[in-house]
Amino acid sequence: MRVTIYDIAREAKVGIGTVSRVFNNHPSVSDETRERVLNVANRLNYHPHPYARGLARKRTNSVLAVIPFFTTFFFVEVFKGVQSKLNELDCDLILYGVNHPDQVASSVRRGALRGRVDGILFFSMKAPLELFEQYVAQRIPIVLVDTDHEKFDSLFVENVAGASLATRHLISLGHRRIGMLSASLESRPAKERVEGFRKAMKEAGLSVPAEYVKVAASTELDGFTREAGYQTMKEFLAMGNQMPTALFVSSDIQAAGALQALTEGGKSCPDDIAIVSFDDIELASHLGLTTMRQPMHAMGELAVDMLFQRIKDPQAPVQHKKFKPELVIRKTCGAVLGEKASKVEAGVRSV
Repeated sequence: MRVTIYDIAREAKVGIGTVSRVFNNHPSVSDETRERVLNVANRLNYHPHPYARGLARKRTNSVLAVIPFFTTFFFVEVFKGVQSKLNELDCDLILYGVNHPDQVASSVRRGALRGRVDGILFFSMKAPLELFEQYVAQRIPIVLVDTDHEKFDSLFVENVAGASLATRHLISLGHRRIGMLSASLESRPAKERVEGFRKAMKEAGLSVPAEYVKVAASTELDGFTREAGYQTMKEFLAMGNQMPTALFVSSDIQAAGALQALTEGGKSCPDDIAIVSFDDIELASHLGLTTMRQPMHAMGELAVDMLFQRIKDPQAPVQHKKFKPELVIRKTCGAVLGEKASKVEAGVRSV
């Protein structure tokens, strides 16, 4: 684990502000305190991050993150990466949750202007372009995460490609009656995953009856919930013998609910229906879920790196980083581990 400014402050028995002033050669620190802090830093082999050393003195040491909701497992994992990198940079994180698209602009404005932040991380929603351009003019850098726009630095997962790979895996196992359990199509990731599913089915020459794609009725967290997966799987079970033999589910947490509904309905996975989901949250390994792994922690770290690169060099070319999700083979798809899975394409792992 990396040593942070908090570790230095604790060991030297001073506040983090004092440690910061020592590293910035502020004249208000006594020689005795300065020597004690530097001795602790040397003993712990601490080196200030190069971004932090190179930035202007007028920073607020805080970053605003605007997210569509607080409680999904995807954001929990991403923010572990964000917080890890911000701790390394001795910066604070300010979170604003948006419950409705109409609140996006006000949330960004409130957080950026009242909080006087050094930069903004904006997650998974359509970028309010006119508002963002105002902040760029004010030299407040913005990085888009899990969404993109040509004018701003961004990083995102290739949802269409990931969903296509998941679907092709099910096809490779011999399934032809394949359905999809989706989250709300108001969510861009969910919409793109449906697109990827349909793309793979079309390329394989397989039809998708309308009743084989079911969208979560719940609007809570855009349908990315266990309850939404549970209720939607009940709709598939109601089809009886006409239900699909395999399902692509748009998130692991929905798949957890779907598995519960299957058990209660007297069905088993993968014997009665095979499942591949998306995310690879920690719960997925415990449930034996075959899933598309998103590099969530790495995305959080890279988002912060990109933001601080933009702070340091506002005139640098705009960057767009893409992540291709990896297919992780477990029990729910019914594959023979390491055999059929390896025939789909590169980017497949059996565990």
